[in-house]
Amino acid sequence: MVIGFSELIYGIKDIDLKNKLIMTTKVYSAFPGVGKTTYFNTTDRNVLDSDSSKFDKKHFPANYIEHIEKNIQDPKVDKILVSSHKDVRDALLKKGIPFVLVYPNRDIKDEYIQRYKDRGNNDAFVDLLEKNWDNWMDEMDQMEAPQGQTLYKVKLGPGQYLADVID
Repeated sequence: MVIGFSELIYGIKDIDLKNKLIMTTKVYSAFPGVGKTTYFNTTDRNVLDSDSSKFDKKHFPANYIEHIEKNIQDPKVDKILVSSHKDVRDALLKKGIPFVLVYPNRDIKDEYIQRYKDRGNNDAFVDLLEKNWDNWMDEMDQMEAPQGQTLYKVKLGPGQYLADVID
C-alpha cells in the first residue's frame, strides 16, 4: 500500500498474539537522506535513531533486528528509525514486525545526491547511491508484505523530509 503526503501515518498498533503484547512503538524504515537524524535531534518524542553502521557487520542483520525487537516492546519508546537496507526490510517482514517504508520518489534523485554532498558524505557513498538509485527504487516499489501482514509505504516528493510525514 503506497500512501501519499495527504494520508499521513500517525502510527501502527499491532497485536502480537504469540507474545500477547500490544506493540505501540512505530518502526520507520527510511532511506538515506530522508532526515532520520534531523528528526531524532529535533523531536520531543522518545525516538531511537538506530544507525545500522554502528552494529557489528559480522552479526548483521540479526543483531540489528534483535535491537529493534527489544526496543519495540519498551513502552517509553515512541518510534524507532531504522535502515532501509533490503536485508533489514526482509528481516522485519520475516519477524512480522510492522513498519512504514519511507523513501523518495524516483524522479528526485538529483535532490538526494545533493543532500548527501551537503551533509558531507564521502564520494564513495555518493557514488554508491547514484549508481544503485534505480535498482533500489525498483526494489522498494516492488516490495510487498507476505499474506496476513501489512506494509505501508510513504514516498517523499521534492523538498519533503521524514518530519513532514511522521507526526
